[in-house]
Amino acid sequence: MIHRWNPAAIAAPIGQYSHLASVPADHELVFVSGQVGVLDDGTLAGPDARSQTRQIFANIERLLDSLGVGPEHLVKLMTLVAGTEHLDGCRAARQEVFSRWYPDGDWPAHSLAVVAALATPELAVEIEGMVAVPLR
Repeated sequence: MIHRWNPAAIAAPIGQYSHLASVPADHELVFVSGQVGVLDDGTLAGPDARSQTRQIFANIERLLDSLGVGPEHLVKLMTLVAGTEHLDGCRAARQEVFSRWYPDGDWPAHSLAVVAALATPELAVEIEGMVAVPLR
């Protein structure tokens, strides 16, 4: 299984992530393109970062299901937030989801960047990832 850890040689993570994550040799690394907070019909889940982030994680969960794996197979996430005003909502939604996905705190590696804008003006958050899928 994926090994995640935080070496004692550097400070502990400042958020819900692990500094390092490794993929076992018997797994394929699958890349998840940036997901945005849209519903099945393509409409936005809501105007705020919290509702968009919740929907992004729901969409990622569905992609994981399509691969036959779960959130424990996420190796790395990259979150892009369109402006600092959306950070609190994004973090609150991530906290909700991660408490369900990772109750033991074994979080994937994760980076977060605040950007000027995303693909369209109404988008507040975009998240991409890497998944370790067991070879069949």
